[in-house]
Amino acid sequence: MNLKPVDRKPPVEVNLTSLIDVVFLLLIFFMITTTFQQQTRVEVDLPEASESEQRQNTDVLEIVINQQGQYFIRGSALVNNTPETLKKALEKVAEGNYKQPLRIRADARTPHQAVVTAMDVAGSLGFVNLRIATTRPGSGKG
Repeated sequence: MNLKPVDRKPPVEVNLTSLIDVVFLLLIFFMITTTFQQQTRVEVDLPEASESEQRQNTDVLEIVINQQGQYFIRGSALVNNTPETLKKALEKVAEGNYKQPLRIRADARTPHQAVVTAMDVAGSLGFVNLRIATTRPGSGKG
């Protein structure tokens, strides 16, 4: 009979709680510090004017109107070109802040009615700081 105590080692445990915490903190850090860029850009040929806006404002809400008169807000095309759809989209994007600047970037060959409709809808919502983007003569595309 063997009366010597058996030297049993406890099973090895790896505690992953700290590792998971660190990974989540890194994930949150990268999510917060990532800059988001608009990947979809609508190419428009801006009309020419003797004076054009020189300063770039990052807080400007922008309506882009292409040559066919289709509206784009923040790079996304609207489902149709009715004033009601444009109004709902502007209400959603503006989030009640109608004092922010609103810029209309319309192609030089856009039907005049599309620009007037955009201005009318913006005025009915209460936008007072309205700008129309242009280029200087001979400067090419905007």
